[in-house]
Amino acid sequence: MASTAGSIIPCKAAVAWEAGKPLVIEQVEVAPPKAMEVRVKIKYTSLCHTDVYFWEAKGQAPLFPRIFGHEASGIVESVGEGVTDLEVGDHVLPVFTGECKECAHCKSQESNMCDLLRINTDRGVMIGDGNARFSKNGNPIYHFLGTSTFSEYTVVHVGCLTKIDKSAPLDKVCVLSCGISTGLGATLNVAKPKKGSTVAIFGLGAVGLAAAEGARIAGASRIIGVDLNPSRFEVAKKFGITEFVNPKDHDRPVQEVIAEMTNGGVDRSVECTGNVKAMMSAFECVHDGWGVAVLVGVPNKDDMFMTKPMNLLNERTLRGTFFGNYKPRTDLPSVVDMYMKKQLEVEKFITHRVPFSDINKAFDYMLKGESLRCLISMDE
Repeated sequence: MASTAGSIIPCKAAVAWEAGKPLVIEQVEVAPPKAMEVRVKIKYTSLCHTDVYFWEAKGQAPLFPRIFGHEASGIVESVGEGVTDLEVGDHVLPVFTGECKECAHCKSQESNMCDLLRINTDRGVMIGDGNARFSKNGNPIYHFLGTSTFSEYTVVHVGCLTKIDKSAPLDKVCVLSCGISTGLGATLNVAKPKKGSTVAIFGLGAVGLAAAEGARIAGASRIIGVDLNPSRFEVAKKFGITEFVNPKDHDRPVQEVIAEMTNGGVDRSVECTGNVKAMMSAFECVHDGWGVAVLVGVPNKDDMFMTKPMNLLNERTLRGTFFGNYKPRTDLPSVVDMYMKKQLEVEKFITHRVPFSDINKAFDYMLKGESLRCLISMDE
């Protein structure tokens, strides 16, 4: 075990004290891991829209002070009682959802929605004892998504850590623990386009571009990008997008435009905006007989959509997905392997890089729509 094992570690963390206010680099205390927990030294982290959404505290009960962050890479510093498949020095990716390997979902080949460790945005404490592992001056600081990677050290349930190849560069693969794997898996694991097929991607943010990257890897012949922001189109070409459609340029539903472009509809579509209108367009633009539409974007919880039942009876398939259907511990190492084998191009997703001391710049870049992923280096 490391020399710090079993003791409290003082370290720097970017603390959100209140909604929408800049994070403050603070000296905090990180308690040692308890049963089935692991303490990780974070090497690199990146900013995702989910962090920004809950930092702004729009549409949910605010929980502050809090340490955000859930896309990261790090090295195991110490392990708690009962942890057998990780040891000090292992390289890991913390993941916002988990895999206990014991529940019905984890034992199913068809699901990655662990009963014990499924994403919980409201919980700000560890699942084992209901307490936080972060504190300042004896007062608790809340966790986020069970990861809290905007800290030099964090404590994570072992089921939410993916052990990866030590030769994988931590400053690249850190972005694979959330949005990019979500989009990639939505295409490769759920839509499953065949070589030479046509694919439409709705929403060309990081998740949508990862879905396009999946279509490129699968050998799609046409990848149609759909977005209301024309400035995204040029960048999207790097991710395999071959054609662009802006719904604002047409006076009829975009699904009709796409159906006309593709002789009846695309073979597969992936929706990455969470907009209900876009969801229906994505479903109704796939070809009858074999078309599959996959919903990735998260809508408001009370949203509803309508479509004609004949669209389903005419053998179109509508599917949803969570984290690209990847089981975090079992499947995510294969995504890292795809990068190592040069099948998946990760570098093009990382548009900015800042030292930890400038973490608020990452928020500025994202709020201005300038970044796909901003890499935050904890050692700089």
